[in-house]
Amino acid sequence: MPALAQSVADLSAATGVRAALDWFRRERAWILDQHLKLCRIPAPTFFEQKRAEWIAARFRDLEWDAKIDRAGNVVASLESRRDAPLIAVTAHLDTVLAPRAPDDIKLSSDGKLFGPGVSDNGAGLSALLALAAAWQAAKPLNDSPLAPVLIANVGEEGEGNLSGMRYLCRPNGTTRIKAFLVLDGPGTDRITSQALASRRFDVSVTGPGGHSWSDYGVGNPVHALSRAVTFFTDRVPTGGPKSSFNFGLMEGGSSINSIPSEARAKVDLRSESATRIDEMAALLATAVDEAIVIENTRGTARVSSKIKEIGSRPGGGLASDAPILEYMRAVDAHLGIRSHLDCSSTDANIPLSLGIPALSIGTGGQGGGAHTPAEWYQPEGRELGLRRILLALGLLLTNE
Repeated sequence: MPALAQSVADLSAATGVRAALDWFRRERAWILDQHLKLCRIPAPTFFEQKRAEWIAARFRDLEWDAKIDRAGNVVASLESRRDAPLIAVTAHLDTVLAPRAPDDIKLSSDGKLFGPGVSDNGAGLSALLALAAAWQAAKPLNDSPLAPVLIANVGEEGEGNLSGMRYLCRPNGTTRIKAFLVLDGPGTDRITSQALASRRFDVSVTGPGGHSWSDYGVGNPVHALSRAVTFFTDRVPTGGPKSSFNFGLMEGGSSINSIPSEARAKVDLRSESATRIDEMAALLATAVDEAIVIENTRGTARVSSKIKEIGSRPGGGLASDAPILEYMRAVDAHLGIRSHLDCSSTDANIPLSLGIPALSIGTGGQGGGAHTPAEWYQPEGRELGLRRILLALGLLLTNE
């Protein structure tokens, strides 16, 4: 679209925007330092408070009005734009793994970061701080019809179940937010415009337990649960639509010579089709029931099961001609970025499921090993990601 391409070019040339873009280049060392410091503050899901307080203090240092809401989200706004409609730029605070000590987060001589959470989502949070600093240094677009709000939110990972974003999008909540730009991880090659739905379950099997010799024959919860996992994995459909399942945690028992009194598993089900997820959930229940029946026909004391849903992420998506998507494509064309649309599970799931425009993008640089102790982030290319974020935000503020 020629008109939109011209809008991006004009935006890039505007005095305040040009100064902010240049700030990203000049202050690379400051951004890296903030990245290192925030990642050294542990923030596992449900325990994000210390990192939230640190980031709120940084926002205040940068002259943003920052508060921590009831959900634990850090919400930073411009005092001068208190009544304007808002465009939210967000990054999640929590990590799957957390450093046990500050030295678990390491910086190599070439500026590469190593350690839990440095990429997911240290990259997003440091970008949020860089955006806050550049905005106050250059004062771009302070007369736009909409205003930015910067949010470091809780509960994106694991069993957090997108709690922070659910709070932001709750009925009678922050209705002034007109669109969300979600910053998650590194890179510039993707635009997540479709929300991957998921459901998560805790499966437990209980029994009387006993001694492995003298009580042999008593129903064994570990045996029953293992059989249920096998039944499910052998029967789950393998054809389209694209779907996945993962038994990510199994536990039970207390010693090698004791019959367990309990066994538990947690399973994650995902699909591009809500119908397929429901089919997999029904199959899980059937597999558990059948496994319990078999175990109880073999044992002298019975076992029982319980399945509890512990998370559900709704699906949703943008139309191919949605304005926010057109803005993102125009920015990428201007910057020479070759990006592709994808479907994934992110904080954008919640606004997309409610019909609120939302995208999730990376923040530049490269990274890998997410959700492992060997996670890493290389900041080379970060500046391009930050420029992309600022220009996309600028189009949303002036055109939404």
